[in-house]
Amino acid sequence: MSEPSSLGESAPSGESAPLGESAPRDHFDVAIVGAGPGGMTAAIYSSRARLDTVVLERNTAGGIMQVTERVENYPGFPEGITGFELAEKMKQQAAQFGAELREITGVLALELQPNGDWRIVTDEGAVTARVVILSPGVEARKLGVPGEAEFMGRGVSYCATCDGPLYRGKEVVVIGGGNAAVEEGMFLARFAAAVHVVHRRDELRATRIAQERAFAQPNMRFIWNGQVRRIVGETKVEAVDYEDLLDHSQHTLPVSGVFFYVGQLPNTGFLRGVVELDAGGYIVTDAHLRTSQPGMFACGDARAGLIKQIANAVGEGALAAIEAEKYLVARDFEARQASAGAPGAGASGAQAKFVTPGAAPADDAATGG
Repeated sequence: MSEPSSLGESAPSGESAPLGESAPRDHFDVAIVGAGPGGMTAAIYSSRARLDTVVLERNTAGGIMQVTERVENYPGFPEGITGFELAEKMKQQAAQFGAELREITGVLALELQPNGDWRIVTDEGAVTARVVILSPGVEARKLGVPGEAEFMGRGVSYCATCDGPLYRGKEVVVIGGGNAAVEEGMFLARFAAAVHVVHRRDELRATRIAQERAFAQPNMRFIWNGQVRRIVGETKVEAVDYEDLLDHSQHTLPVSGVFFYVGQLPNTGFLRGVVELDAGGYIVTDAHLRTSQPGMFACGDARAGLIKQIANAVGEGALAAIEAEKYLVARDFEARQASAGAPGAGASGAQAKFVTPGAAPADDAATGG
């Protein structure tokens, strides 16, 4: 069921460009950093609410979802759908409501302006926005073994969906034991003569159904209690050296490709000193997805939370956009009160309702919710 927007009837800020204007703009109601499932959902909600919305994505839309070979647990697709197709559908849906997507545009810094707006500095120039939604996503964690950096693009990869067809008829190694390692290993098994999964434990951490499918693959082999120590080769990957963690024996396995799936890191380096981050670099928010800064919200995998799933990111994206709209309603109301000379109105009013993480949440009635 579609919900009417409380801001849809109100005129945007005088600094905002008209919705649908074709000329390049540098001021928006909402700037969304990241075009993964959380960011794209936020764009759908905010643009449908008739808020001028721009999405800034350092790569291409979709995030990690884009390179997922098959998504089977997202509602509405009983036969499953590729991550690329799902990303394209989200992109099209946001565009049809007027959201502007700027891909290959990395955000370098965010600066709070005296008037309460945010200035977002990118490698393609700067824009300003009345509110910011952070959804920068995560990237693959590097293991840091000798040869990993040297052979990047020459046998070392973090994306089986991207590079799997290059290893048709060859042997490859997958490092890891979680869902990503197992599922991408099964994708590689379509092309490779053999897929060796090296895991430092004696059992996988992937879901039971993923394990059952992997064990049923005749060309998938498992090396338990193994730790890759070095990647060897002259001009490209030729083998990996690994250690048996039980007896500490050393082994060499001839392979042509090495695929790493050993965890993820949030893309939040540009946010240090801007918003509160936890020890792992994830963005801290309250239950309303408000960060420690006024007019700045966060959603998706880069937000501190237990669940990293497409469906969860989509839900957070919707909530972030709704809360951002409430923030703008309150801010505009207080601006009108201040211009009318109402007692007690001022710049601190709208911001005070949006508490920092750990503080008592604001009364929903006060924020229009």
